[in-house]
Amino acid sequence: MRFSVFTASTPEWTPEEAARILAAQGWDGIEWRITDQQQTAEPGFWAGNRATWPLTGLEDHLDEIARITGESGLAYSGIGGYARCDQHDDVERMLAATARLGAGQVRVTMPRTDSGDYRDLFAAARRDVEWAASRAAHHGVKALVELHHETITPSASAAFRLLDGLDPEHVGVIHDLGNLVIEGREETLAGLQLLGPYLAHVHVKNAAWVAGEPEEDGTIRWHHEWAPLRTGAGDVDAYFRALHAFGYDGWVTCEDFSTEVPLEERTRDDLAYLRAVEARTRTADAA
Repeated sequence: MRFSVFTASTPEWTPEEAARILAAQGWDGIEWRITDQQQTAEPGFWAGNRATWPLTGLEDHLDEIARITGESGLAYSGIGGYARCDQHDDVERMLAATARLGAGQVRVTMPRTDSGDYRDLFAAARRDVEWAASRAAHHGVKALVELHHETITPSASAAFRLLDGLDPEHVGVIHDLGNLVIEGREETLAGLQLLGPYLAHVHVKNAAWVAGEPEEDGTIRWHHEWAPLRTGAGDVDAYFRALHAFGYDGWVTCEDFSTEVPLEERTRDDLAYLRAVEARTRTADAA
């Protein structure tokens, strides 16, 4: 396996800093976040993220992205795009940029389930993904659908239903441990087996369900929060055992949105932890 970082999780660093620090720590690759975002006084994961490239004028930044990535010695694990599947012009631009960079694969986002009737959203997304797959084939890259809570593809079953029958050379799935803690969890190995050739990429982060304060009648409402890899509800060792059992040996991209420790310490520790987990679960499976 090779390990990379999605720069959504490195908001305090400029692209140059992100590439330099991650390379020095020993990461194998980087997954650049590309989207137009709100600017803020303080950097955050979703707004004011300094390690994000803008979608507006993206083509003018491609040489700089290639230079920074190349000079660091990092490989592309893919591109973290935010163009929704029905935004064809932006999807086309992201596919073309991915091809020009030689990054291989790019995320195309799915509709949120609160944006309409599920059956209508799903049918429209299937048409959009068919189109995206054809355009990805034209560019020689792969369009990725992420298992993501609050979208029409929170689970492996939903993603397989969406992609079934399309060419897995040009469309695939990002399996995501942390997102599945929130919504869509199925037995991991079974989900991987269901996806089969559509499993293209893996994201690792973690989350936990937290109880709120009791209300006047004693009701307790739960909410999710991002958590460190070691302490979230997702079992990272069990996740890697399932990946090994399935035979997955591709990219694993970390996107740790916990904030208990400073960013540079967090990314360094995440790499050490992921490598240790990968080694011990691979050894255990071989025993």
